[in-house]
Amino acid sequence: MTLSARSREALAADGPLAQRLQGFQPRPAQSRLAEAIAEAFENGAELVAEAGTGTGKTYAYLVPALLSGLRVIVSTGTRALQDQLFHRDLPRLRQALGVGVKSALLKGRANYLCLYRMQQAKGDAQLPARESFAQLQRVLAWSTHTRSGDLAELSDLPENSPLWPLITSTTDNCLGSDCPLWSECFVVKARAQAQAADLVVVNHHLLLADLAIKQEGFGEILPGAQAFVLDEAHQLPELATRFFGEAIGARPLHDLARDAITECKEVAGALAAVQTPARALEQALRVLRLALEPLPPRGTQARLLDDGETATALAVLDAAIAALIVALEPLQEASPGFAALHARTELQHARLTRWQADSDDEVRWYETSARGFILQRTPLDVSAPLRAFRESSRAAWVFTSATLAVDGRFDHIAHRLGLIEPTTLLQPSPFDWQRQALCYLPPNLPEPNTRDYVAAVLTALRPVLQASGGRAFLLFTSHRALREAAEQLADDPWPLFVQGRAPRHELLERFRTSGNGVLLGAASFWEGVDVPGDALSVVAIDRLPFAAPDDPVLAARLDAVRRGGGNPFRDEQMPSAVIALKQGAGRLIRSFSDRGVLVLCDPRLFGKSYGRIFLDSLPPLPRTRALTDVQAFFARQSTANDAMETDP
Repeated sequence: MTLSARSREALAADGPLAQRLQGFQPRPAQSRLAEAIAEAFENGAELVAEAGTGTGKTYAYLVPALLSGLRVIVSTGTRALQDQLFHRDLPRLRQALGVGVKSALLKGRANYLCLYRMQQAKGDAQLPARESFAQLQRVLAWSTHTRSGDLAELSDLPENSPLWPLITSTTDNCLGSDCPLWSECFVVKARAQAQAADLVVVNHHLLLADLAIKQEGFGEILPGAQAFVLDEAHQLPELATRFFGEAIGARPLHDLARDAITECKEVAGALAAVQTPARALEQALRVLRLALEPLPPRGTQARLLDDGETATALAVLDAAIAALIVALEPLQEASPGFAALHARTELQHARLTRWQADSDDEVRWYETSARGFILQRTPLDVSAPLRAFRESSRAAWVFTSATLAVDGRFDHIAHRLGLIEPTTLLQPSPFDWQRQALCYLPPNLPEPNTRDYVAAVLTALRPVLQASGGRAFLLFTSHRALREAAEQLADDPWPLFVQGRAPRHELLERFRTSGNGVLLGAASFWEGVDVPGDALSVVAIDRLPFAAPDDPVLAARLDAVRRGGGNPFRDEQMPSAVIALKQGAGRLIRSFSDRGVLVLCDPRLFGKSYGRIFLDSLPPLPRTRALTDVQAFFARQSTANDAMETDP
């Protein structure tokens, strides 16, 4: 029996999943997707499959993966989904299918406790924040009994804790086999388990880091595989530009100076040679950050170098790194730590040198944050290296997501991924959109670039929120618009939850339990947020999510499209915005019992010819421009809920 037939039987109404998994419901869309994936596995083919929300794509790819007998790598967009697959979905499916496939979870090294650096942090009297001492004590206690070393087990260690970089390693600061705790290393153990497994769950960051390292000839992190499944594959092109590029930032350089001084504890007399150049490096970083203050927060290399003050500060930084190399040179034989520090410093200096050079196929740019900066080299096109790796792997490749197609076509994502005539499948969401949802397009809104646009959007939204009783996500394309909306909604009757005022998971939990909250989000809240049920009944989007025109990477990419004879708006800006809009809209209906209203506020949906492409790329929601239809929709929902409560 073929793998596609076995997968179809496993997902059937009388199959093992229906018999052994409580709550499992067979879905024709899920079965079709599973068959297509199984056929790609059997034929070593490339498949691009959009599976609308509710398809059940997780089981659709895990079932053929478990039944195939192949070594499979499953890569996800987030660590949260990675943990869900490994700790919840895979054990349930393995048991239901009765298969003994050995699986492993593998994350990037920054997710695992580094025992060597933890010991160094324990002896550091100057931890970066007062709460870090208490956090370190919890880490020390946990380290004595953890088997995986995965810091996700420490739910009370904040993701933004300054302790993280002190107790984890990077490829730059890892001592490798020279580490005195190498035999106990959690990263080494996790990789060994992955090498021995039939199915390995990774995330895109780790997968792309592996591909980038292979490009440099350093060997591979992941085991070879016969099939790859990439979930949330719409994220891949942008992530790949980061991993096939190169960055030098203030934080790694600060860590370098700090680690150099810390290592002096291991070698008598070293402090006299190291302290002055290390402190000079820290001072050079502060001077450059201060010089960058008058410049835009993001800009091109030319913008930075054309400014005399920043160009001078950059030259001082270059000289400071070079001086530290000289200071560390004679100490390499004194300890493995100093040998590694010398190599790290040379690497950072080489990166800075490359960033200051010129190249036609890369864009060099900078970005500042509250206390730091990053200098980035980004390739304009990652399709060639991605295609080269796929071809050399001789494996089957499956790319799936709820948002890959634009107006029913996969040309944009295929081009970005370097796919040539892949097999495609567009599997619409099985939800009953006519009954479950409504798309409201408020009339009479001004153009998005007008001064009072946010105020006009909120004027249109307030009666919707009154009809829904709050229970809404308001998604914004800029943090400026988000802040403006938060100010104007501060005195409204609904509990307000604003991105940035608390950690994301805390905001979402408070929103869920509030019963009538309104959450304001941008960027990260457009995807990966799952709030099924009555807590979320409205998703409103302020404008079409075109990328910021001042983004130096986008500007360079558009120029490259233009030079190649293409149309930058049609070929790049619009398809990317369509996929982003689909992600935001996808927060609304998450289950077969959900009901809600999608509010799209941008008048260009009707005023511009391209508006039709955006609307036609969304699920088939009924559309209206009448507020009374929205009010009637929620009135029907309220009546249905009242009937359920009084039904004996």
